[in-house]
Amino acid sequence: MEHVIEMNHITKEFGNFKANDDITLQVKKGEIHALLGENGAGKSTLMSVLFGLYQAEKGEIKIRGNAVKINNPNDANNLGIGMVHQHFKLVHNFTVLESIVLGREVTQKGFLKMDEARKKIITLSERYKFKIDPDAYISDITVGMQQRVEILKMLYCDNEILIFDEPTAVLTPQEIEELLKVMKQLVAEGKSIIFITHKLNEIKAAADRCSVLRKGKYIGTVNVCDTSKEEMSEMMVGRKVNLSVDKKKVEQGDSVLEVQNMTIRSKHTDKNVVENVSFKVRKGEIVCIAGIDGNGQSELVYGITGLMPIDEGTVILKEKDITKESIRQRCLDGMAHIPEDRHKHGLVLDYSLEENLVLQSYFKPKFQKNGFLKFGAISDYARYLIEKFDIRSGQGENSLTRGMSGGNQQKAIIARELDRDPDIVIAVQPVRGLDVGAIEYIHQQLVKQRDNEKAVLLVSFELDEVMTLSDRILVMYEGEIVADVKPDEVTVNELGLYMAGTKRGVSSAG
Repeated sequence: MEHVIEMNHITKEFGNFKANDDITLQVKKGEIHALLGENGAGKSTLMSVLFGLYQAEKGEIKIRGNAVKINNPNDANNLGIGMVHQHFKLVHNFTVLESIVLGREVTQKGFLKMDEARKKIITLSERYKFKIDPDAYISDITVGMQQRVEILKMLYCDNEILIFDEPTAVLTPQEIEELLKVMKQLVAEGKSIIFITHKLNEIKAAADRCSVLRKGKYIGTVNVCDTSKEEMSEMMVGRKVNLSVDKKKVEQGDSVLEVQNMTIRSKHTDKNVVENVSFKVRKGEIVCIAGIDGNGQSELVYGITGLMPIDEGTVILKEKDITKESIRQRCLDGMAHIPEDRHKHGLVLDYSLEENLVLQSYFKPKFQKNGFLKFGAISDYARYLIEKFDIRSGQGENSLTRGMSGGNQQKAIIARELDRDPDIVIAVQPVRGLDVGAIEYIHQQLVKQRDNEKAVLLVSFELDEVMTLSDRILVMYEGEIVADVKPDEVTVNELGLYMAGTKRGVSSAG
């Protein structure tokens, strides 16, 4: 079988740092080829070279047996290569139709001709069961729908080689299943897919072969059906990884956080996005809020952490009413927040790593005097956290946060939040888009909080994570808590029924 892509001996350097060090990747026509590696292993960089966003210092690329030079994404498109990026490249105030034809517009006498484009997009949407409204605005559609728009962009351009960069990081379990079906349908039609991921379940479910990168080097390629998840994770991180979570038995103590009858009205509709929600989180327990994305979890957390005002109800932290307190005061009272959107609410991307690590504490005497920052003390503290939490970046504490890998950005937030010794950690999707090594580490940190008799409120859409980490599970559906169960008393299928709103349990307030 011919190789549709050959990337031979690719080396890509940023200054003295080799992001890709002599990597060879060969993809056969009509296969789903997984590219597996930890955050910062060089996967996205390698694909950016193939897509023309970067040029390699060494090596050659062959497409269908012919050596090619790919100077920019237009060259890649002309060779039939399309890419869905991890952070979607969509214009929020454009419609779906406008976003798909962007750069491929047909005009007549200076006017856009959209009729044929609309027909083609509707046909493609029906063929892959995408159910997309071409006139909907990008800002109004769900993340899962936005991803379908990205896929339609590739199909609209008749791309034959499709690169999916971490495509499931922001999807619910049901959307992931749909996406894997679409990918299989695409290869059945003769297209070839490179699937960048670090979710071993998905590789087992969809991929034919898997190439592994580690710290910028090529480790090997395996047939997925002959290789266990444990073997792949060991290739990926270079050691055995514990895929299960060890938790000791902890006696639960007093209530740390109590939410009483919280209601938040929607800005756009007359419905409540959070509907009369009450629960408690005690010392020594991890309470997990499960549910499909968009059922009020984000707004609930915004209400608790102060990012959004609540319309009714009370938030109590260690017997103190904090409903109207500022975000800073909540932090000083003992609340830590690992937000779902690390770029929007977790980090200032154009600040250095050390500046981000003191965002919650720069105003304390340790780091300032009479309003002037003590830069030496800030650098020392940053270096301490970088070592303690194993945060990896090109220039240590002086690294620009924007240039760090997703996993290391997340570790920076976790270091900053946990080192303050909070009484409750509110963690929303803390391992979204991370690899098994980083997931194992972050899960250990959360369990350590629980074992030290702290409280943890976890919001997760990953059912595996919900079942392994939680002491108690609350399921949210359409803004309400529809179940309050223990993980050893419920199956994944039952949770799925609660999440879909087809089953309701008796909810207690904790």
